[in-house]
Amino acid sequence: MKKKIGFVSLDSTTIKEIHEQLIYSTINVKDFTSGLEDMMNGSMHSLMLEMNDQNISYNDIIQYRDLIINYRYRKVLRNNIEINLTPKEFDILYFLAQNQGEVFTKEQIYKAVWKNDYLLDDSNIMAFIRKLRKKNRITS
Repeated sequence: MKKKIGFVSLDSTTIKEIHEQLIYSTINVKDFTSGLEDMMNGSMHSLMLEMNDQNISYNDIIQYRDLIINYRYRKVLRNNIEINLTPKEFDILYFLAQNQGEVFTKEQIYKAVWKNDYLLDDSNIMAFIRKLRKKNRITS
């Protein structure tokens, strides 16, 4: 497999912005952030990155005001503080965030998240929604 290598010249403002975004949205970036810090303090003037074939979609991270939802790492941050969610809570939140402004019935949410036929059990979905709302109030 061929490695793709690219050289990009960045100004200090761009470097700082990338640095902040990576710190708060991903977890496996120690080498990259360390290199950016070296560039910011002037001890390095360039950074070489190895690009792999794994494509990351812009939909992997959804940001709305102070809320960041990282699908790839299944993490949610609010004001840069991680919110612990169960897998289904995360799936519901991600689905709703992908479809901001749209109104869904309980049946539509169920089908989208569970990928099954609707079981006529409104209480299950409403319990998850209540928990998400409660966690939102705690982090506000």
